[in-house]
Amino acid sequence: MKILHVITSLRTGGAEKLMVDILPRMNNQGIQADLCIFDGVRTPFYDDIRSKGVNVIDFGVDNSVYNPQNISRLRKILRNYDIIHTHNTSPQFFTAIANIGIGKKLVTTEHNTYNRRRSWPGFAAIDRWMYGKYKSIICISDKAEENLRNFLGSESAAITTIYNGVDINSYANAEPSLELEQIAPGSKKIIMVAAFRPQKDQATLIKAIKQLPEDFHLFLVGEGECKEENIRLSKQLGIGHRIHFMGRRSDVAQLLRASDYVVMSSHYEGLSLSSVEGMSVGKPFIASDVDGLREVVKGYGVLFPHQDSNYLANTINSLPCDSENYLHIAESCQQRAKQYDIDNMIKGYLSLYKSI
Repeated sequence: MKILHVITSLRTGGAEKLMVDILPRMNNQGIQADLCIFDGVRTPFYDDIRSKGVNVIDFGVDNSVYNPQNISRLRKILRNYDIIHTHNTSPQFFTAIANIGIGKKLVTTEHNTYNRRRSWPGFAAIDRWMYGKYKSIICISDKAEENLRNFLGSESAAITTIYNGVDINSYANAEPSLELEQIAPGSKKIIMVAAFRPQKDQATLIKAIKQLPEDFHLFLVGEGECKEENIRLSKQLGIGHRIHFMGRRSDVAQLLRASDYVVMSSHYEGLSLSSVEGMSVGKPFIASDVDGLREVVKGYGVLFPHQDSNYLANTINSLPCDSENYLHIAESCQQRAKQYDIDNMIKGYLSLYKSI
């Protein structure tokens, strides 16, 4: 069986990390799983997946992911595969168009619980047409499936939920990085791993740091269009020396293991791989009480009201690292993460491919 996954790029992000983790494992199970990316910019993810033997087809460095020429480029390669599996908006849409007259079986993954296009009449109609071209739609959380079914209604294609997965053992057993201690010796270390995109809410976490004692330091891992405004915010609050922007990293597991608290502050999620990774490392996981995080974290980690920096600061401050409650929450998070092991996800994908 020959599967082509199509995604915008291999820049920072959960869906991108997913490609790096699952495609080599699929190839090891006798499935030819190749990857097509619209923007072939070289990143740690790009180098990693190539080093693992995955065939990567890219449409050029800094090629726009909304370049209409991507449609004709896709048409040249779709015929070589049994199933085309898309991720992200432009690959979903352009692949649906490119497949007209070719007739390959299409699968797509919905990586979020919500997208703004569904509330815009013109875009909503286009989305309904697009989804109708897919043989199967995979949602990564129960809430994502519920919202998509409500949007599509009677036009719904075959929709199923397969939870995103993480290589739990690689995170739980990672050697803690020494870098965080070198940057902020003796500090209490808080980390958030997420791209700087409008969906994420690093600003609330930065505001919470302002309310915490001086020995609390924040490490933000990721890149994106909202990074500069967060840098400005940290300087405006007078805490720039306590906020460390780490950029893209290939040693996320080691950085997480070296932290004292793991936080995901967000406006909404699908099923955040960064959150599952954060819950895997034996530290308390603290997250916004929003769709996509609530269903994973509730009853295991700690939820704080959306954009409530005061509550978040109080939550962190009430969890000293040597307390019984700290250890209990950390252990609960780690046990919860095991339910999202990547092997379960791959079994679900391969079973779906065979069924269609």
